[in-house]
Amino acid sequence: MLLRTIKRKALKLSSEIELIDFGFALPYTWVLVEGERGKALGVAMTLPEEIQRYTNSISEPSLEAFIERADSLNVIERTLGLAAINAVSQYHIDLSGAEWVDVLELLPEDAGKVALVGNMPPLAKALRERRYKLYVFERNPKLWDRETLSDTLEYHLLPEMDAVIASASCLVNGTVDMLIDRAKNARLFVLTGPTGQLLPEFLKGTRVTHLAAMKVVDVQKALLGLKLGSFKGFEKGNRKYVAEVP
Repeated sequence: MLLRTIKRKALKLSSEIELIDFGFALPYTWVLVEGERGKALGVAMTLPEEIQRYTNSISEPSLEAFIERADSLNVIERTLGLAAINAVSQYHIDLSGAEWVDVLELLPEDAGKVALVGNMPPLAKALRERRYKLYVFERNPKLWDRETLSDTLEYHLLPEMDAVIASASCLVNGTVDMLIDRAKNARLFVLTGPTGQLLPEFLKGTRVTHLAAMKVVDVQKALLGLKLGSFKGFEKGNRKYVAEVP
């Protein structure tokens, strides 16, 4: 399980960092940390459709306690764990070699069949305008439209794809291993969205080629947006980047 591997790597980097604050909230669960280098904010998409009547087993919150539960079957613990891992990642990440571009810039014109895992309408619209053969998969029926395919078809269709752009929320819902395994012929595999704030080296040796995420450049502005439950408010404190997985 990929999350199990990632959490072990994150734990090794967490000792010098202190948990400052956190929140399990909509639209993103967030964890704020601080160390000698300053503050860092990590987020993970909260998936309301996945939440049931779970009891959180964490009685004494800490950075290590959150990370330890990143591979929990309890989606609340898993979301907090991933947000904590992203906070550790953002604290340590070196973006000197990153590109401050949109994920669309990664796709070559001859990409052929492109899978979009997670219905992201603005991105889907832009891909269709570029005339790629696009397949949009979505788990949540509330986000379906006439051109959306059920995520149950991913298993059968992903081996045919030349490129895959997957919402990094696949880390939260536990489908990332299957996606990577089935997209065995894809030349490009991108995890996109704020949930993809991982250190690129955490994914070394997988088929993931790039992370297209957001770097929080104004912690206070982004944090206020999160506390107010605002996508736009959070994004105003961020800058998009694309980092290659080594």
